[in-house]
This record gives sequence, structure tokens and C-alpha cells, in this order.
Amino acid sequence: MARDLFHDAVREALLADGWSITHDGYRLITDLLKDALTVDLGAQRLIAAERNVEKIAVEVKSFLGDSLIYDFHSALGQMLVYQVNMDLQEPERVLYLAIPQPSFERMSRQRVFDVVTQRYSVNIVVYDPIHQTIVQWIRHSK
Repeated sequence: MARDLFHDAVREALLADGWSITHDGYRLITDLLKDALTVDLGAQRLIAAERNVEKIAVEVKSFLGDSLIYDFHSALGQMLVYQVNMDLQEPERVLYLAIPQPSFERMSRQRVFDVVTQRYSVNIVVYDPIHQTIVQWIRHSK
């Protein structure tokens, strides 16, 4: 599958935020799937206070299509399928949807975005594609 336009920007932002990239293409292979799925990035970082490792998988999206709501709709479906399989394969790894800051700001003005991400526990990492930095982490509990 082709990489998203901002794949490298998110990769660099995660590294700058203290994460180690463990998978540049995290494969999901479970009994539910005939073919493997690939989430864009897998990463981990040491949490010193707990002496534990926090693991994440990040699906990168650019949201540069003609319709922001259609792009979100498409990403949501992908995230739901990934989450079901992630829960089977590696339940301790937290799945995030990476959204560029300008798109996130526009989406945040629509109530449906907040309601849907909370209802379906879609975790979000907001990134600045120009400066290659992480702007915000939003984690919804299941």
C-alpha cells in the first residue's frame, strides 16, 4: 500500500517526541483476516516512572481530499478494522490516528467529529506536517 503524503513527517515527529520506531509498516495478521493489513508505523518508548514500555501503532492520514468529512469517514472505517485486529494480535499496543493540525482544527469545529471519536474510542495524535512535531495526543478509553 502506498504511504501517506505525511508519513515521513509523522515518523520524524514521533522520533523527536521520544519514541523509537519499531515498525515502519506494522503488519496485522489474525485469524479474522485472509490478507494482512498494514498500519503505517509502530513505535515504543520507555516510561521511566513505571519502568515499562508503552507501545503504539499510528495510522497516518493527510486529510487533503475534496471532502474533510469523507476523508474522516474513510479513516474511521479503516481504524475500526485495525482496532478489532490489534485487540487480537497485540492488545497492549495502542492505536492512534495521526491527523495534520490544520485538518484537526477544521474537524474540531464539527460536533460529529468529537462524538464519533469518543463513541468509537479513536485515539488521535495531532501533528504539524511543516515542523514535523507532535502537537497533541488525545486518548479515548474503551
